[in-house]
Amino acid sequence: MTRRTGRQQNPHYHRVTLNNGIRVVSERIPSLRSVSLGVWVDVGSRDELQGEDGISHFLEHMFFKGTARRSADTISREIDQMGGELNAFTSRETTTFYLNVLDDHLIKAIALLSDLFQHSTFAPREIAKEKKVILEEMSMVQDDPEDYVHDLHTSNVLQRHPLGRPILGSENTITHLRRSDLLDYRKRHYHPEKIVIAVAGHFDHHILIDTLSKAFGRLQATAPPLNGRSRPTITPGVIVRKKRLAQAHLCLGIKGLPRNHQDRYALCLLNAMLGGSVSSRLFREIREKRGLAYSIYSCLSNFEDVGMLTIYAATRAAETARVMTLIMKELRKFHAGALETNELRRAKCHIKGTLVLGLESPSSRMTKLAKDEMYSRRDVPLQEIMTAIDRVTPFDIKRLSHELVDKQFQTMTALGPLSRQTLQGIL
Repeated sequence: MTRRTGRQQNPHYHRVTLNNGIRVVSERIPSLRSVSLGVWVDVGSRDELQGEDGISHFLEHMFFKGTARRSADTISREIDQMGGELNAFTSRETTTFYLNVLDDHLIKAIALLSDLFQHSTFAPREIAKEKKVILEEMSMVQDDPEDYVHDLHTSNVLQRHPLGRPILGSENTITHLRRSDLLDYRKRHYHPEKIVIAVAGHFDHHILIDTLSKAFGRLQATAPPLNGRSRPTITPGVIVRKKRLAQAHLCLGIKGLPRNHQDRYALCLLNAMLGGSVSSRLFREIREKRGLAYSIYSCLSNFEDVGMLTIYAATRAAETARVMTLIMKELRKFHAGALETNELRRAKCHIKGTLVLGLESPSSRMTKLAKDEMYSRRDVPLQEIMTAIDRVTPFDIKRLSHELVDKQFQTMTALGPLSRQTLQGIL
């Protein structure tokens, strides 16, 4: 049996709670022949205790390494036989297992995903093998300076908090992980009330719910729920990691906003104007006008209780001080509240267009369904978001700029052939 918790404005949207507490949100798209389904768990690297660094991601890998009925090879062959995709990813606050298949194969695909999600054996030989795989994954990140400097920067900004640790963990913690650690972590965190199953595409709603009830309805919590997450604080400062590279890779961070903050749409627009689009100030000033960088952008990281706005640039080491000075100049302009004619209107068009284009596939619709449910407990209509964006005024941008672009909260991280003296005095 299931509890049906109603529909909202979208007649194709349904929200159902299974008897064990798992929430199912779905949107039927009759014009498609495919289905995207994701099992989202409200646990990520920020939930790891000291010494558990990387266990969320390691556990995600191990779900694919065999069950009592299927070997890892069998799992791979079955999804290929369906012509589909089966994968997973771990973030700082969630772990997601997802599949994309033709509608004809949905029931078989759910059976496959349900088996690996609930009945993986975590065989010791597979654990030993996967440790080597993840250590190679760490090396791959360290060989990509853009990825690596972002990891370093997050650790720099959120020091001494699990949110600041790399999602992959450290060589030490991964090497010493035991099977019992994985089983204990799953027991502590993989509870039905922390799970959302999101589905978008072509399917029959009644068959879907019946199938999911049979496949996931017996999952039960085996440990009491844990206390809430600890709140991080942003740490200002400068960190330079010397490395022989052709370029210097730079991150400058300023204080952002938590995920559901009332000013979140104003911040999205501020980010678009600063460095989030090809007409942004940083892109025009540093790349188009002066040719000082190929890659220059700003991006947002919004978590449950904290947020960051990060500016990234890659340039020759000799131009580092000049690039950082130009970035600081643009930040000061924002802090002073200076907006160009039509700049806000252009940013609104960019954000709204990106939103609509981003929802053209069933997998992106599935992701929106899941995040809406996890973060807002409801379906957030696209028109509601568009209206909120349109309501942002130049005054909102000026007020937010003045609040956030504050030197007290600025953090700089640099990777490459640099010394700390190069950056001294810029912040």
